[in-house]
Amino acid sequence: PCKPQNGKYYIYAGNSGTTARLLSGILVGQNFETIITGDDSLSKRPMQRVIFPLSQMGADIKSNDGLLPLIINGRNPLKALNYESDKSTAQVKSAVLFAGLYADGAITYKEPVKSRDHSERMLKAFGVDVRVSSNFVTVYPAERLTAQDITVPGDISSAAFFIAAALIVPDSNLTIKNVGVNPTRDGLIEVLKQMGADITLTNIREISQEPVCDIVVKYSKLKAADIDASLVPRMIDEIPVFVLIATQSDGVTRISDAKELRVKESDRIEAVTCQFKKLGAQVESLEDGFVINGNSGFNLTGAVVDSFGDHRIAMTLAVASLISEGETVIRDSHCVDISFPGFYKALRNICR
Repeated sequence: PCKPQNGKYYIYAGNSGTTARLLSGILVGQNFETIITGDDSLSKRPMQRVIFPLSQMGADIKSNDGLLPLIINGRNPLKALNYESDKSTAQVKSAVLFAGLYADGAITYKEPVKSRDHSERMLKAFGVDVRVSSNFVTVYPAERLTAQDITVPGDISSAAFFIAAALIVPDSNLTIKNVGVNPTRDGLIEVLKQMGADITLTNIREISQEPVCDIVVKYSKLKAADIDASLVPRMIDEIPVFVLIATQSDGVTRISDAKELRVKESDRIEAVTCQFKKLGAQVESLEDGFVINGNSGFNLTGAVVDSFGDHRIAMTLAVASLISEGETVIRDSHCVDISFPGFYKALRNICR
């Protein structure tokens, strides 16, 4: 909520890095001061990556040494910008594109590999002049936007846990309806098909400029794969549960160029590695990824594990419990409510 206090506006972003970073791009173009805060987890996540390009546009942003709270004194117009990012991150890209709406000229953003493009699609739908070429995006200032009715498709990052469950639990046959399969988000589907997964996309259509389909998943014997920089941006949030799938695949799976996982809600590389070892999986951490020694049909062992307050770690461990012998207890399991309040109920329903 946004609460005015002493003439200032405070926005509490909770656990959401997307909220903090994208709102920064909008608020830098306003004519008032805003302070963005967050919970303990979000307050440890890096904000300098968004402060830097916005400051080049003339934005006045103060921070706690690159962390929250952000104190934003808006100004309009902002400066035009040609910016080349060294990381593929949709949150930073979106913040810069939103700020471009208030600039005195075109904003061009370049990234190493094209990241999620939901913002570009949405801006176009609302009437913004957006031009996309490979990993370049250019946005022109906009005086007015045109209201639209938007239907938000199901989140493939949330669907990933049920895709994983169906692939690794014998005799499974599951249909997940109305899932967004934006080509900048479908890396998990692509790599799983390469590994031999029985996955079929049906009822493919477009809703609110986003591709949507139903996903049919069946239990599959999988082979190992290598994941690198060409795929990581398209499946970054799905990597924890992908590691689980890799433990059930024949051969050695390697994941590299995923250092971004260390600055999520937890250090997901260390969290996944240490908790999977408790379950008996052969997972080793790298500075930027994992090495997983997989074994198709190998049952894990139930244990007391820790989510570290990270919703994706908790959901991954819950799916892992489906193929674990004995009881699995997940500490701080309710953190899944951050992104998927009905997750455990949905998981129980498909496991009947």
